Amino acid sequence: MNTTELRKQLVAQLKGGQAFVPLREVLKNVPFDRVNQRPDGMPHSLWDLLEHLRITQHDILDFSTNPNYKTIPWPEAYWPKQACPDEATWQRTKEQLFADLDAMIKLVEDPESDLFTPFAHGDGQNLLREALLVGEHNAYHTGQFVLVRRALGLWKND
Repeated sequence: MNTTELRKQLVAQLKGGQAFVPLREVLKNVPFDRVNQRPDGMPHSLWDLLEHLRITQHDILDFSTNPNYKTIPWPEAYWPKQACPDEATWQRTKEQLFADLDAMIKLVEDPESDLFTPFAHGDGQNLLREALLVGEHNAYHTGQFVLVRRALGLWKND
């Protein structure tokens, strides 16, 4: 198997933009005064989704790199308990999300990173599975971001 090509395809999935709008694009130009608003009939605000993505992606990265990884409680630890307090927190959370995404991309790109051997601290998971999980999870919630933005009148209708 050509792992160089596999790594390239994994990175493309993590970055997005092949079958869906990249997450970086979806999170551009969001007015802060709307991030805590939940549209009628929708369970999440833009803040809920952003913080959930940050927490989840960080947890997956930690699991993928930390042999002393400790599980966090599902679902309560994966969703924010309060509204985003200020614009600095919104910006910092986006920066943390993308820093962790970049770290996962670097891990996948590193030819020294074994994609296939299960982690000793897991129950069969390996780096390939975790990279696919990040890509799938981010794609799912990227779609939700677009729907919430549309419902708030903050997204082009195409």
